[in-house]
Parts: sequence; structure tokens; C-alpha cells
Amino acid sequence: MASGGWVMEKRSTIKNDLFTDKEDSDSSLASGSLSIIVLGASGDLAKKKTFPALFNLYRQGFLPPSEVHIFGYARSKMTDDELKDRIRGYLSPSKNATPEVSKDVSNFLDLVKYVSGSYDSDEGFQLLDKEIYKYEYEMNRQEGMSRRLFYLALPPSVYPSVCRMIKLNCMNKSDNGGWTRIVVEKPFGKDLESAEQLSSQIGELFNESQIYRIDHYLGKELVQNMLVMRFANRFFLPLWNRDNIDNVQIVFREDFGTEGRGGYFDQYGIIRDIIQNHLLQVLQAVNPIKDEEVVLGQYEGYKDDPMVPQTSNTPTFATVILRIHNERWEGVPFILKAGKALNSRKAEIRVQFKDVPGDIFKCKKQGRNEFVMRLQPSEAIYMKLTVKQPGLEMSTVQSELDLSYKQRYQGVVIPEAYERLILDTIRGDQQHFVRRDELKAAWEIFTPLLHRIDRGSLKSLPYKAGTRGPAEADALLEKAGYTQTHGYIWVPPSL
Repeated sequence: MASGGWVMEKRSTIKNDLFTDKEDSDSSLASGSLSIIVLGASGDLAKKKTFPALFNLYRQGFLPPSEVHIFGYARSKMTDDELKDRIRGYLSPSKNATPEVSKDVSNFLDLVKYVSGSYDSDEGFQLLDKEIYKYEYEMNRQEGMSRRLFYLALPPSVYPSVCRMIKLNCMNKSDNGGWTRIVVEKPFGKDLESAEQLSSQIGELFNESQIYRIDHYLGKELVQNMLVMRFANRFFLPLWNRDNIDNVQIVFREDFGTEGRGGYFDQYGIIRDIIQNHLLQVLQAVNPIKDEEVVLGQYEGYKDDPMVPQTSNTPTFATVILRIHNERWEGVPFILKAGKALNSRKAEIRVQFKDVPGDIFKCKKQGRNEFVMRLQPSEAIYMKLTVKQPGLEMSTVQSELDLSYKQRYQGVVIPEAYERLILDTIRGDQQHFVRRDELKAAWEIFTPLLHRIDRGSLKSLPYKAGTRGPAEADALLEKAGYTQTHGYIWVPPSL
């Protein structure tokens, strides 16, 4: 590190073998052909997330053109150039289109080829296999391994048929080893039964070590930092337990509604879409969820979407309290809160500590100590604490110890979650993906609650768009022990 500033170094390609299968430990670092196949190449997810992530990995040197070729596959009839024209504008915003970036875009698109076919017939996948093999034959005239990565940017309903076609027609054929891996996107089912059925259908075709269930929140920089913060800092060791922590709140707030996605969203709701998929990672020893510790809401105007039934009870807001039955966390509420059309946009983890015994400075009303990890926007880690107000009087005020990434790491580009996770897939590192047993445990926790909502036993309360959500949710938080700080707001520093 140079004095007075930070230097961004190229990330290491070395992985931690403690988190990977032995069979993958050698092949993930091999040279040779790498074919990345994006199924659903004409869809929004592929255009907005998958291809841009691949482009950024290419620009950083992780996808060398001498080893990598990219194939798009979808039902739409179009040429290679038509696919390239569709995704070109998503690879680099026009404001960043320097001559160097424009050249990189053109060179990257030279690696892309399109194949059209259906998702449930052999013909299209056999044609795809021939195109992949042509490229592999060109590359493998030199000694190397043939690696195939299939990214399913598709709805889960077609996963079983697509995986079956891949297994029958498109598996890696290299005599030198290599691998075939499958990346599947959420949602993984709608309840425990459907999730287990989907897992069984895919599991009959591929080993668990070949399946990568992607949750992009697990690839976010601040989520990656959680283990480091918790286990690499001495002062957290004696504090991280029920004796010192009063409650933990995990929040996902959006300041917009479903915006044309009402038909899709109404099939899942906020619990399936956000809480079960993104916010729940504490899975062991969770007690059954009690109805009195759940508040559901639906913003006024949600049913104006023509794709949403007028009788819909689908929640667009939920506050759910989980309680963990073990020695460390007994009695500490884990508050999961997610909602759309609220008064702000943020995702954060907030650990609130208990009141200081004695309160000798009479500062209890100002608020408690908190440790906060802000995932988005304005990535930051800060600790809220009480300090003396500067001056002659012995008065106190709330302040913070602040690690705001934009201020501390100026000039360092934080990688997008999809970049990190695709690179992990190529390396064979599954620690940031959802395992089958983890997925099952999550659905076991939420399925009874979801079925009660689907039956109408629990009703969604109306709330106005642009507010904090139903007032009953704040009352539930207060009952659970969360103390709202009044008069203090953390403001991310501007540059």
C-alpha cells in the first residue's frame, strides 16, 4: 500500500480448499477451454446481470479470450449479431464509453455465439453441443481440460427439462478431465414440497458438487465481510451473545412497488421473494414462527396492477420474528423486515446491544449502542455509540465510528455480486451458494406460515405507499425489545 492511498491489486485465483470438494480442487485451476452457456440469453436477467458480469470478469482478466467462449441459448430466432446488439448497451453505460472500453466491448462480443432452440427437445441441445465441441476442439489441440458452465437465466418451471437435456446431450467430453456445472437462479420452489421436488429432479441428474444455487445477496461485499468482522476482531468475541445483544434486525426496504411485475410478484409475495430467499441465513434450532410475531402489509395501489387479482392477500410487506433455541441466542429476537413502496431504500443488518447498567450519565433515552452493516446503498459498517458532547458541560450525544466504503476505499471498484459468484463457480468454490440441506431447512421454517397466508388465516394490513409500513409493525418491534432512536440519523458521507 502506497503512503496516503490505497492500491487495488488483482484478486488472487487461489481458493480455500476447506470449502470445496476434493474432486474439484485440481480441475478448477486448470487451463484449457472454458465454455460458458447462458440459457435464456434473450431475457432481462441475462441482459442486465449475467452478460455484464461476464464482461467485467473479462475486463479484469479472469476470462482470458484464449481459454473462454460464451454461448447464448434461447427460443428466440435471431442471429449472433442480433444477440450482440441486444446486450451491447448493458455492458457499459454510454457515459463510460471511452475508446478503451468500446474496444473491450467489441472484443468481448467476439467471444459470443448464439444458438436457438427449445428447452425440452433434443434437437436444439444437440446443435448447442456441436457448437461447443467445435470451439473445444480448436482449443484442446493443445493439452488442457474441457470445462462447461451452464447458467440457467430461466424460470424454475423449465429447470428439470433443461437439466435433463444438458445431461443427455451437452456434458463435458474431454478425456483430460474437466467438469460440467449448473447455475440455477432463485426462487427455488414456493414451499417445502415444491422445493424438495425441484431439488430431487435436478439431483437425479447432477451431483450436489455440480449444482450452484445462486443467491446474489451472498455475493455482496458487505455480506462477504460478515465472517471477517465477526471472527477476526477480538472485541466481538465476548459480546456476541444473549448476555450483551438485545436484538438483531435484518432489513430490506424498497421505495418502489412491483412496477409491472405484479403478476409474478403475486405468485410469491415478499416472504418468498425476499425473506426466505435473501434474509434467512440463520437456520439451525429456529423455533416455529408464531402468528402474533408476524405483521403483514399490502400497500394501497398494489391491486391497481391488472395482473393482480382484486382479492389478493399477497403481502408486499412483512415483519417476522425468529427465535433461536440454543445457549448463545436464547431470548434474542431476530427481526426480519422487508417491504416494497416504503419511505426509503436500504438493506442492512442492525445488531442492537442491551442498555448500559446504571446509566450514570443519564443518556439511556438517547438510544442504545448498535453495530450496523449497510449492504446498500452506500456500503458501510458503523458502530453507534454515546460520546461526550464537546464543551464545558458533561453532556452526552450519539455519534458513530464509521467505515464508509466510498470514503475509505476511494478509487476501489467494489465488484458486483454476480461477478464474484460466477467466478466462484468457475473455481469450484461453493461456500457462497445455497446447499440443498440449507434450502430445505429454510423452507421448513417458513412453509407453515406461508400456507396460513395462502389460506387467508393471516391477513395483509393496508399501508400507504411512501410510509414505514403498517403501524402494527413498529408496535411489534417495540414489543420485541427494539428501541428506536429519535433525533439521531446516520448520514453517509458524501465525496
